[in-house]
Amino acid sequence: MIKQSSLQAEQALYREIVPAGDYFMKVVKAGQTFRILDLEGNQAADTLFYNVNDPAERYSAMDTIREQGNVYLTAGSKLVSNEGNVLLEIVADTCGRHDTLGGACATESNTVRYALEKKCMHACRDSWMLAVAENEDFGMSKRDITHNINFFMNVPITADGGLSFADGISAPGKYVELRAAMDVIVLISNCPQLNNPCNGYNPTPIEILIWD
Repeated sequence: MIKQSSLQAEQALYREIVPAGDYFMKVVKAGQTFRILDLEGNQAADTLFYNVNDPAERYSAMDTIREQGNVYLTAGSKLVSNEGNVLLEIVADTCGRHDTLGGACATESNTVRYALEKKCMHACRDSWMLAVAENEDFGMSKRDITHNINFFMNVPITADGGLSFADGISAPGKYVELRAAMDVIVLISNCPQLNNPCNGYNPTPIEILIWD
């Protein structure tokens, strides 16, 4: 569902451009709204969410899909934790659909899906591992890296129940906006994948904005 936001970028209390292949890891407090802005279009933002007071409580794809009865996310979707609590709600969305099933790229999956020589290519799991290593105050480790949301990524379900990676449905200036229901850690890998169309074979920056 397409829903525009009334928030103005110049009134945001925080703004950061995240280059392709880099990560974003910060706390968004309950009641705050944050926006992921696709600056150049067709760029996947692989995202994880955690309860800042107990990172063992985190976004659950299974619980979220079950509660909303839909494998895709858009305005009005509530992101549910593995303990059944609402972490955030999507309050605005100009893209219209976001993936919950495609997962994140890793050096291992690059090898299996594409070729042995692709193993050395950077991947989203590398970005997340670097993030938790460089932000020890959150008390997280690789065991906290679980299933994620792929904002802006187009992963159609095939007739036989499989998944396919297709050209993105986003465009320059498209965004998704979420309001936090509790204090959450937001961990984003701005996807560096070059081997499928999720980034148009040309990864580009995103921008994060936060409002009170």
